[in-house]
Amino acid sequence: MEWLIFLIVVVAVVAGVFWAKKNFRNEIERAKRINRANKNK
Repeated sequence: MEWLIFLIVVVAVVAGVFWAKKNFRNEIERAKRINRANKNK
């Protein structure tokens, strides 16, 4: 039974990561650009 709960948790985490990447890609790219601009100054 424990392995089933573990499997559900792993699937939920993986799905959450994919969902976050899909939804926050623009924010992540903007943050990377801002960080690069600050380093170049």
